[in-house]
Amino acid sequence: MRNVSVSAKVYMSVTNLAKQRGTILDEIMRHHREQLPKIMREIPLADLRAHALFAPPPVDFAAALRLPGLSLIAECKKASPSKGLLAPEYDPVHLATTYVRAGARAISVLTDGRHFQGSLEHLRDVKEALSDLDKLVIGKSDPRLKIGLPVLRKDFIFHPYQVYEARVAGADAVLLIAAVLGPNDMKELLALTHQLGMNALIEVHTAAEVERILPLNPRIIGINNRNLQTFAVDFDNTARLRQLIPTDVLVVGESGIQTTDDVRQMKNSGANAILVGETFVKSKDLFKTVQSFVKAGH
Repeated sequence: MRNVSVSAKVYMSVTNLAKQRGTILDEIMRHHREQLPKIMREIPLADLRAHALFAPPPVDFAAALRLPGLSLIAECKKASPSKGLLAPEYDPVHLATTYVRAGARAISVLTDGRHFQGSLEHLRDVKEALSDLDKLVIGKSDPRLKIGLPVLRKDFIFHPYQVYEARVAGADAVLLIAAVLGPNDMKELLALTHQLGMNALIEVHTAAEVERILPLNPRIIGINNRNLQTFAVDFDNTARLRQLIPTDVLVVGESGIQTTDDVRQMKNSGANAILVGETFVKSKDLFKTVQSFVKAGH
């Protein structure tokens, strides 16, 4: 427990400085770009590609979000660069299984280690725990039983290696952030994601980013209400940007969602789904809180 506390203080002090400068995202990406070559030396890309061939078929993330009502993507999240340690007794498997019992249609797992204290092992454990959905879902008519329960790798992906990593770990979808990817990189990573049978949640924060990614014919766009440089939240961002996106593209409202009124506001803004993490992991009654969000979305 002492080690966790020290670790939290270390990354918080770094990101507080970045927050003052408005460069949190730059700092995170710099760290990932420095670390990836070391990871690739341990497990070569060719080996990952080979392992990906034997991974079970992905669950259709888009289909889960198309179900009637506002679909909930519930997130397993231990820490945050802006808030520090959120869940001292973090158990991603307990979180994920509780989310599913309460009605979530997809699970997001933070795998960034330095700033969110996540890992690919967390994602693997969650995916394994959800493999027997019959034991978690009450009622044989639940549509989730036909689709499955997709798992999203939430991380700062900029290289094909990370997409293969996600597939091998069991991810059904990956996050691609428009703010850190140029047009060619986004196009390449989106194509690879689809080639591997997965879906991508393409995250935008501005109208310019929406305009840039629409020519790629995205299936799912996440509208982040949080500025990834300053981490300030503008809750109305989803409503503004939804108007710029074709109705056949699935839209996920992200960040700042704290109450059932917020859930209803997201639904009224035209979102097909919401992604919620911090509110859940800090809740004193996890099942009840998640269940109330699910009901508000319907």
